[in-house]
Amino acid sequence: MWKWWSSVSDAPVPAATEWAFVALGSNLGDRAGYLARARGALALLPRTALVAASAVEETAPLGPPGQPPYLNQMVLLRTALSPRQLLDACLAIEQGAGRTRRARWGSRTLDLDIVRFGERRLHEADLTVPHPELPNRAFWQRELAELEPYAR
Repeated sequence: MWKWWSSVSDAPVPAATEWAFVALGSNLGDRAGYLARARGALALLPRTALVAASAVEETAPLGPPGQPPYLNQMVLLRTALSPRQLLDACLAIEQGAGRTRRARWGSRTLDLDIVRFGERRLHEADLTVPHPELPNRAFWQRELAELEPYAR
């Protein structure tokens, strides 16, 4: 397991923070490189610390047939950002990795999903927490189980 214990410039993260679990996935190009750059970008978010990262695992694609396999990983953040701010940051990181949205569950250079955000339950047009696919993705459940001890 990869672990990071510092935030931006090693500055302390504000006391009013929550745990956020973010799933990373890639099945195009330099998959491991996209995950590494995403971890780095998440670690640099303001008022946020990347605390731990799960093991990387390769999984079969869930979307349309003919896609290459995915590399998946989950990270645990401690953040003072709101869920909306974190989502906006994740979308910007995806865009910076060349993510294009063509087909639902289609191939992508990078996919970042907020899986859980503290104990919050949100149901907005473009943000649902916990992520509605959590019960259907065994690899997310394994990755959560690996990271949850760090959130205690």
